[in-house]
Amino acid sequence: MNRGDVTRILVVEDDPGIRLLLGATLRLAGYVADSVPGGLDALRSVRHREPHLLLVDVLLPDVDGVAVVRTLRDEGRTVPALFLTGLGEPEDRVTAFRAGGDDYVTKPFNVDELLLRIRALLRRSYPGRGEVTAGGQLRFADLILDEQGHRVQRAGQDVWLTSTEFRLLTFLMRHPGQVISKYQIMESVWGPDFDGAVKIVEVYIRYLRQKIDCFDPPLIHTVRGFGYCLRGPAASP
Repeated sequence: MNRGDVTRILVVEDDPGIRLLLGATLRLAGYVADSVPGGLDALRSVRHREPHLLLVDVLLPDVDGVAVVRTLRDEGRTVPALFLTGLGEPEDRVTAFRAGGDDYVTKPFNVDELLLRIRALLRRSYPGRGEVTAGGQLRFADLILDEQGHRVQRAGQDVWLTSTEFRLLTFLMRHPGQVISKYQIMESVWGPDFDGAVKIVEVYIRYLRQKIDCFDPPLIHTVRGFGYCLRGPAASP
């Protein structure tokens, strides 16, 4: 999956009401959501264009969700699969995970919890990629950057940045979890023809921290001797 791709989720659900609810919920959260009512349609859809995540019911009218995921795994496809089903017995969960499932949520479900599980699964499955929404936004932890609207929010609060600070934050958010050297930052943010001192990077990292990391937890970390890294609290040493 390319870093710049909008996150696409395929919903496999035979209940029209739940299918509509999930599609609307995912789109409101910024994802591109496609939906199909059965297992055969799901296999055709994934083979045609593999999504970034599969949200699949177990009890489907043709091929059940467990068989769908098992078939995809047998084909060598690694698309993360989250089962959403009314089957809640321990043996049902074991069967789903053995088939290649990555997470399991029982119905009735809480929408907020489901979205959090989706985000966590995407982070685990694509660790080098920031979450890119359909609106051209980058998300990392509680930090949101809107490239089109030139807006930044942290913990739900607007953060005003200069154009240079905005470019710097964009670069960091496009490489989450990666240690980036000062020279890499300078070339990307200021351009290859910039003839100033590399210390300018330290100055602007400090400016950015004063605006972004005045919230808890801090996200911009210094890796001494190497550079900087955008890292969430769970990844801290």
